[in-house]
Amino acid sequence: MLKIIIPTIMLLPTALLSPPKNLWTNTTMHSFLIAAISLQWLLPSHYPHKNLTLWTGIDQISSPLLVLSCWLLPLMMLASQNHLQHEPPARKRIFITTLILVQPFIILAFSTTELMLFYISFEATLIPTLILITRWGNQPERLSAGIYLLFYTLASSLPLLVAILHLHTLTGSLHLTTLKLTYSPLPHSWSTLLLNLALLTAFMVKAPLYGLHLWLPKAHVEAPIAGSMLLAALLLKLGGYGIMRITLLTGPLSIDLHYPFLTLALWGAFMTSSICLRQTDLKSLIAYSSVSHMGLVIAASTIQTHWSFTGAMVLMISHGLTSSMLFCLANTNYERTHSRILLLTRGLQPLLPLMATWWLLANLTNMALPPTTNLMAELTIMTALFNWSPFTIILTGIATLLTASYTLFMLLMTQRGPLPTHITSVQNSNTREHLLMTLHIAPALLLIMKPELISGTPL
Repeated sequence: MLKIIIPTIMLLPTALLSPPKNLWTNTTMHSFLIAAISLQWLLPSHYPHKNLTLWTGIDQISSPLLVLSCWLLPLMMLASQNHLQHEPPARKRIFITTLILVQPFIILAFSTTELMLFYISFEATLIPTLILITRWGNQPERLSAGIYLLFYTLASSLPLLVAILHLHTLTGSLHLTTLKLTYSPLPHSWSTLLLNLALLTAFMVKAPLYGLHLWLPKAHVEAPIAGSMLLAALLLKLGGYGIMRITLLTGPLSIDLHYPFLTLALWGAFMTSSICLRQTDLKSLIAYSSVSHMGLVIAASTIQTHWSFTGAMVLMISHGLTSSMLFCLANTNYERTHSRILLLTRGLQPLLPLMATWWLLANLTNMALPPTTNLMAELTIMTALFNWSPFTIILTGIATLLTASYTLFMLLMTQRGPLPTHITSVQNSNTREHLLMTLHIAPALLLIMKPELISGTPL
């Protein structure tokens, strides 16, 4: 555990003390090395927890998410180089430092075995994200986006803190390992129902559940590219991971909690997919598609079967890579045309043919075409939900249809059609961007060869 956390913390002096000429090279290479070392967490083990220390332990649910979070730090640095090139060196250092600061908190949140530490690191990831959005966002609306993010998260996570403290008074321990052993089922009463509700709501807002998702499109649209990647690929996964952890812990959910959350999640997948069809803003479209995918994850993790947990895990990882890649592509368009409106960035295929290839690949992955892990995940989740109740196939089926249609709509709007008259000259796509896309799509395509690495089940 420490052999990842200590190098991650040592990235801070690297970023602060590197000479300006080597700043990006040093930090990116260092974080790539950390990502390479973190791959060993994916090794199968027969123990429930690997690398167990007093406070942290890695099991099959957290190891794929940990590797994903280590993998995305260098990619965020690669993606941010262009829009920071005119900033003074001190500001670049502060930006990189902010990115690096999120990393230990995310690693702690995914690997901790103690609920209080989990709560602290879960909340601490909010602060660097807020700094990224409110300082480096593009439009003045970034302040209202930051306030939305802050208050949605705070309002939902204060009940979580109270619930964790209440759980401590009930059971006498907050260690996940001891809670599993000494766990006596909580009595069926209003207090238990409220306890479960408080434990789940914070993660539902973070995931986000439809109805509690209004902060997400705002935050995504206003964030710089690194902020968008961080939000889409990692912070949403904190929500899904928290739901899986808590539902495993508190036993089978009561019917009163099952139905509203499941209905809202599936209805939300349907609604946000149809909202995507009417979007004019590219980043907003990708943000809403994240809500619809995470709706499937929430629905799967509330029914608590082996199949649904596997589907939820695989979908979280593959969605992390896919949506992050889509945001990078949207950012390459934004840097060239300085507009996110779909009508003003049409017909870029003849100008940037290689980028069009990446757009095609990313969109096909997003709409879950075989042979991608997205397809495996969605099929697993739909099978599990259908097994639980056959009526869910109506909502999931419509959501899949709409996902395919808005993805094709996004592809056709950005790549096809007449070129707008105001685009006279466009910068060529460069090696850095192609490397960035390759590093997003290569893991996604390779993981289908051995999906049990990320399926969250003991091998």
